[in-house]
Amino acid sequence: MGAVEVPDDAYYGAQTQRAVENFPISGKTMPPELIHALGLVKWACAKANAELGMLQSGRSPLNEEQIEALLTACLEVAEGKFDDQFPVDVDQTGNGTSTNMNANVVIARRANEICVSYSSRSCGACRLRRKNKSFLFPSFSSHSEECSNTAVSSSGATL
Repeated sequence: MGAVEVPDDAYYGAQTQRAVENFPISGKTMPPELIHALGLVKWACAKANAELGMLQSGRSPLNEEQIEALLTACLEVAEGKFDDQFPVDVDQTGNGTSTNMNANVVIARRANEICVSYSSRSCGACRLRRKNKSFLFPSFSSHSEECSNTAVSSSGATL
């Protein structure tokens, strides 16, 4: 797919940037009310999955701190704190896949940020990943066995 430049301060990732570049249809972004509703849907799904024990098991289980960070991040999206992190055109093609992926990455990055702020210690690998925003992705999940600061994955299956 090739390299894509994402602003350093963005909570969204490369897929969102690609959608912005590939679908500049109307010049209008998603209505804030829709973004807020999506944050609530993500919160409800995460809450239900946590209560069912689905987030605490499987390939990348989350601990209670990580689940709380995930729920908080969802609510922050619902409260409008990240409206500027949803740049995808409202008239995007498809059925909202770009917006859904955008939400998953924003929520995951914010949840990771919350988890890191909860912890007073972090190893060098976590500091480097935090700086590069690369600690968000599943390829680094093996690190979770070594350090309690590894947080939520943005792969999205349970978000």
